[in-house]
Order: sequence, then structure tokens, then C-alpha cells
Amino acid sequence: MPGIETVKEATISGNSELAVHTIRQLLNDGFAPGEIIQQGLIEAMAIVGEKFKENEIYVPEMLMAAKAMKSGLEIIKPLLLNEKLEILATVVIGTVKGDMHDIGKNLVGIMLEGAGCQVIDLGVDLEPAKFVKAVVEHKPQFLGLSALLTTTLPAMKETIEALKEAGVRENVKVLIGGAPVTQGYADSIHADGFAGNAAEAVDRVKELLHCQ
Repeated sequence: MPGIETVKEATISGNSELAVHTIRQLLNDGFAPGEIIQQGLIEAMAIVGEKFKENEIYVPEMLMAAKAMKSGLEIIKPLLLNEKLEILATVVIGTVKGDMHDIGKNLVGIMLEGAGCQVIDLGVDLEPAKFVKAVVEHKPQFLGLSALLTTTLPAMKETIEALKEAGVRENVKVLIGGAPVTQGYADSIHADGFAGNAAEAVDRVKELLHCQ
């Protein structure tokens, strides 16, 4: 559909003004909010993720696309009260204890939202108990742990151990990521998955969903 294609192209190029203008027009023409999100914004962010993985675009372009997506969502979300939008998954994310870095975590959150996930961002420097509390409270399918400092990697293992002690480890898939994180480390602490960047985080979530 031409209008939704315009939304998609505007989002990919980071043209927030055009994306919002076109979304308003589509809504006035009677298009369903969920349809605009799924076929316009979510499909656009899937393309952005692929371009990022192939090094066709970089972080600045990804952030521009994310800004356009969020601008579009702000217009649509108030209209979703009467329309049940299918959520791909609920994901709790946060940076582990001792680590204040959040750029990578924020990018992961943006890409997951763009893929249709409900994202609950707990912030940075989080004790294992805060992750456990969030898993109990929100009952997410996934928990994403981020770390940029090598010295904070042990906090990922501590968090997984805390989930086990609380009896909720089997209720959630744990994904880890960050500059010093490797698949080998993920395996060693019995995480369910590892993502090298924000686009890969979306891939891991989709893969694990299909395995369930």
C-alpha cells in the first residue's frame, strides 16, 4: 500500500516528520493502527536491523530510524486501547551491577521495540535482586543482561544464580551481550543466548521463540 510504504521508507531514512505526517493521513483514511505499526514501523525496523548487520548503516543512522519509529508510535499508541496489538515478546533489559554503560543496552531496547516487543528497561548498575524482582513482577519471556566492562562480567553469572535461587530461572530465557561478552562466556554461565549487537539481539529472541 503506497501510504504504508511511505511510512516504512520514511522510518528507514530517519525522516520523522514525513513518517508522522503520513501516519496521520493513514489514520484519517481509516487505516487500523495495528496495521500501520506492523506493516510500516516494525517492517521498517527489521530492514534497519539487516542494514546494520551488513554494515550498510551505522549507529547514527539506526538512531535516526529509531527516532522516526518512536515519533510514529506516539501518534498511534493512544488509539490502540480498543485494538489488541499482538506483542512478539516481553523483554526485561538492564546493565549489570557495577556497570554504568547504557548505549548498547538502549540500542537493544530500540531494536526490540521496533520488532514488536514490549521492553521494560530497568536501567544500569543493577543488583541481581532487581532483575529477579522484575522477572517475578513482569513475567517476561526474556531477560537481557548488558555489560561493557570485563570486570562486571561476573555479575551476569551472579544474576543467573540469583534467578535459580529464587526458583524463577526456568521461567525466563536469559540473553547476554556487550563488548567483552562472547558465546563461550554465555555457554560457561548457562545463559540461553548471546548477541553481538542490537540487531542480533532481535534475531536471538525470534530464534528462541520459535524453539519453544
